[in-house]
Amino acid sequence: MQGFEVFLAKDGNQGIELFHENRDVDICILDVMLPGKDGFTLAKEIKQADRNVPIIFLTARGVKEDVLEGYKSGAVDYLTKPFDSEVLTAKINAILTRQEIIEEDDDETVFEFTFGDYYFNSKIRELTYKSDPPEQLSPKENKLLRLLLVNKNDVVKREHALKKIWKEDNYFTSRSMDVYIAKVRKKIKRGDSVEIVNIHGEGFRLIQKK
Repeated sequence: MQGFEVFLAKDGNQGIELFHENRDVDICILDVMLPGKDGFTLAKEIKQADRNVPIIFLTARGVKEDVLEGYKSGAVDYLTKPFDSEVLTAKINAILTRQEIIEEDDDETVFEFTFGDYYFNSKIRELTYKSDPPEQLSPKENKLLRLLLVNKNDVVKREHALKKIWKEDNYFTSRSMDVYIAKVRKKIKRGDSVEIVNIHGEGFRLIQKK
């Protein structure tokens, strides 16, 4: 799926293991009929670990009892097969956009940014360089770039970024943030008028050069 990093699990047991290994996932898409651990049980375990992560069921089981059980187990949507991939992508983006608005505590009306030769729209998660086609950002890349731009030329403390975006400040989320900082750096490397610099012992700063 364009703009997303996807983790695949072959059964329910591997699914919960993958979730615990990658606690910064933005959304979970589950089938009901999974070997080892059914999707309803998996959804409940995911919600116990992180009540904020949205879950979508995508399954061949469409009887009313299953749909109701899906919502009871914590799903925000329940889709039956066959499905349209464009509709699924649109639903995912809509859910993630609502999630970001709920979590946002600064001026959520600000979602368009121009810096250097880039135009960034955090509402639709698109980054455009000059007149090139826009590039879709992942939800974490989107949140991180927006946070840096809201605080452009100022230091964004590591602890603040971790708690705001990852909701936790620990070794694993810290390493994850470093990975996403590298990803965002790569996406803005074509412009020589902006850069993200490390401030040792403090955090990061997005600098726009004059």
